[in-house]
Amino acid sequence: MKIALIAGEASGDVLAAALMAALRERRPGVRFIGMGGPKMQAEGLDSWFDYSALSLFGFAEVITHLPGLFRLRRQLLQHLTEARPDVVIGIDAPDFNFGLERRCRQAGLPVVHFPSPSIWAWRQNRAAAIAQSCDLMLCLFPMEPAIYAQYGLKAAFVGHPLADQIPLEPDRSEARHALGLPDAPCLALLPGSRLSEIRRLLPDFIAAAHLLQQGRPLLQIVIPAADARCRAEIESTLRQCPLPNSTVLDGNARTAMVASNAVLLASGTATLEAALCKRPMAVAYKVNPASLFIAQSLGMLKTRRFSLPNILAGRDLVPELLQGDCTPAKLAAALTGMLDHPEAQSGMLDAFRGIHLQLNQGAAGLAADAVLELLAGRPAC
Repeated sequence: MKIALIAGEASGDVLAAALMAALRERRPGVRFIGMGGPKMQAEGLDSWFDYSALSLFGFAEVITHLPGLFRLRRQLLQHLTEARPDVVIGIDAPDFNFGLERRCRQAGLPVVHFPSPSIWAWRQNRAAAIAQSCDLMLCLFPMEPAIYAQYGLKAAFVGHPLADQIPLEPDRSEARHALGLPDAPCLALLPGSRLSEIRRLLPDFIAAAHLLQQGRPLLQIVIPAADARCRAEIESTLRQCPLPNSTVLDGNARTAMVASNAVLLASGTATLEAALCKRPMAVAYKVNPASLFIAQSLGMLKTRRFSLPNILAGRDLVPELLQGDCTPAKLAAALTGMLDHPEAQSGMLDAFRGIHLQLNQGAAGLAADAVLELLAGRPAC
């Protein structure tokens, strides 16, 4: 069996690697081809291109890279139609992958997309076009399949791989020992895995940490870097804005979250991971103003909440600081109570446990079973 996977960004790399491992358990001789990152390659992916080409953020940034993205999609389509895999699985990167998937489907290749884009949050009318692009949608969250059912697309809620990987009660002492941190208050800063996110958010994060350290001189700061490029960007910013008691980590984002008393992070998958790690958090979101203007003008935004913990809970569990509210003073104020009064965060943490139990479904295995069920009885390509 030959399976193609096309992924972009670090979060897609994690999701795809878990799926690949589950597929190999069920089909030991499976071969993986396509495009992906280091975790996918460690699972045996023969990656044709550098997956970082898809690590773009916002409308304005994407527009400037359109010629290269179209060229990459043409090259991938040519490789896929020549290789004729049993199934093509698009991993995240929906604006890129759905166009590729539609062409693969037109070429007679079965197509799966994993995971569903956030159609419940914005651009819900995409579901009609998505139904023309793939044969099966694998959903991480329970509210998603019903939306696709309205458009005749088969969709399966499989839970979230992160909920399977993270213990219900992570061990902070063990995490601190693993990172060599002393027994003192600790704040984790996660400004994102895209360079554009880091450039927009990290200076404000550092300034907020400075404000918090003024009354807490022992406060430690850990800043995980998703990859070497992110580390270089983080270190460059720290040279311009030095931060006492700070440590840049190579990866280890989850360990850093567990080890910390609180987390300040960019909106995205990392907010779910922080919730599953049962850590109080404040979430920041700052995009190119033109990107936000376009989204608001076209009525694309469908929810007033943008962090996954708040969306899944259906209420405001964690502070969200968007655009003009994402200032050092407001970020520091949001985190003050989390650092000084941890006992007051019990309601937030109980809600995080409920989310964890809801999403802990054995996601990788259910996703692999759904893919193989789709292929059952279909002739090989």
